[in-house]
Amino acid sequence: MRGVGAATVAVGPSRGVFKAPVASTVAKGGKMTAGVAASEPKAGGVGGPPRRLPWDMKGKVSDMKGKLQDYQTKLKSGNLERENLKVSLAELQSRAAEMEKDLSENRERLQALCGVQEELERVSSEKKMLQAEVNNLQDKNRVLETLRHSQETEIQTLKMRLSVQDSTLASTQAGLRAAEEEVRSLKELAARLESELHAREMERRRLHNTIQELKGNIRVFCRVRPQVSGGLGKHIQLPANDDKAITLAKTEESHTGKTTETQKNYNFTFDRVFGPDATQQEVFEEISLLVQSALDGYNVCCFAYGQTGSGKTYTMEGAEDNRARGMIPRAVQQIFKTTHELAAQGWEFSFTASFVEIYNECLRDLLYAGKGGKRPEHEIRKSIGNKMTITNLTYQKVSNEDQVLCLIALANQNRSTAQTTQNDRSSRSHSVFQLDIEGVNVGRDVKSSSTLCLVDLAGSERMVKSQSQGERFKEMTAINGSLSNLGIVIAALANKETHVPYRNSKLTYLLQGCLGGNSKTLMFVNIAPEPDSFGETLNSLRFASKVNDCVIGTASANRK
Repeated sequence: MRGVGAATVAVGPSRGVFKAPVASTVAKGGKMTAGVAASEPKAGGVGGPPRRLPWDMKGKVSDMKGKLQDYQTKLKSGNLERENLKVSLAELQSRAAEMEKDLSENRERLQALCGVQEELERVSSEKKMLQAEVNNLQDKNRVLETLRHSQETEIQTLKMRLSVQDSTLASTQAGLRAAEEEVRSLKELAARLESELHAREMERRRLHNTIQELKGNIRVFCRVRPQVSGGLGKHIQLPANDDKAITLAKTEESHTGKTTETQKNYNFTFDRVFGPDATQQEVFEEISLLVQSALDGYNVCCFAYGQTGSGKTYTMEGAEDNRARGMIPRAVQQIFKTTHELAAQGWEFSFTASFVEIYNECLRDLLYAGKGGKRPEHEIRKSIGNKMTITNLTYQKVSNEDQVLCLIALANQNRSTAQTTQNDRSSRSHSVFQLDIEGVNVGRDVKSSSTLCLVDLAGSERMVKSQSQGERFKEMTAINGSLSNLGIVIAALANKETHVPYRNSKLTYLLQGCLGGNSKTLMFVNIAPEPDSFGETLNSLRFASKVNDCVIGTASANRK
């Protein structure tokens, strides 16, 4: 082993020749120096160990061992010191880590303390604000306390008043209960009286219907159309306490010249007069018993007469609105409604509907669904029992109200109408709706057969007012001619003449069974309220009076 700074001993070759060893030392800094004999003193020769003689190898070895021991001792002490330094370094590093950790914690604490300080400042600011708000609320509270005291005083006053009102209310409620009980009893009395009144009204209608049947007269109802502006014209007077009278008043200049004006009144009386405010339901209620008798086996005819624009089509057909439905749809509704009621008594009914118009004295099938250019010709013929039938006419089996209403809508589309100076949609033909009714009650072995005939006549016109030309003039001539023939037939019936000219027109021939046969017949005379229609109104009312005087005999039921 060779220590740092230790001397090296050179050993020569072993050939028996002894050579003096050369000792060398390693000076500080690692440089080698040539060795000198141990016996020779060092240069300077002061304070150093004596040099060994070159031959004193033992001494040199001993010196070398001493130095080696010194070096080993120093090495051990250095290693020990190094270990101590390592331990110290580990401790210092551990302390440094702990100090770094403490420093980090202290920094975090410092940051937290900074946040706490900011929070403290914010809380302090909020405290000041809350304190100011508390002071404000305290001020308000003092005001509210004052107000509360005043309100408590007022509440006490109100309680006293309330106690007085409670006692008054109790007495009032007692009176109210007594009044309610009285009102309830009065309502019951009114309902009972209204029921009795309705029953008596129905009895009156039944008796009136019986009287009219016994008289055998054609019943006439007069209906006044309202003016566009509402109300009545001054020339028409309807007595408030008489629903059967109507008066036309005409102011004329005096022919003598002594007085400026004279008034002439024309008084008429019919079975019923309806003013301009009468509803479709009110009108139908008056003819409902007549329609009902169709299911009892009686032939029933109802037709509307009057000048153009007087409201005939509205009366018979009405409008789409349920409240404005006319006599035809309402009659159909009642027929089928009553049929369901009679079914519980064992009755079964079958119905056949037809719709025809008389246009320019020609018959036209309003239910025809074929091509217009191939319309068949129609003729009026008498069948068994003097019943009037029409050849090649569409007779449609129906079983409910909706089917009939669809046929009526189809007929209205096919009916001839045109615009005139007196009416925007004037009917240019007479339309006749017929519902043939066959009934059978197997349990009672009874059969019935009847016809419900509802007619909407075209309106009479005057050339001066209508100013019709061309095709409209031809239509007006045919309409006025058939209505004139109707007047002739009515006059012949009223005068009880032996010959009644039914065949003079298609209209009177088709209505022969209604006018002079076994039928219950009712005529609506519709009048316009405008003053410039005075002449036409007077003629219509005069014609209606003649019709009302016609005795066609008492109708009998077709039952067997």
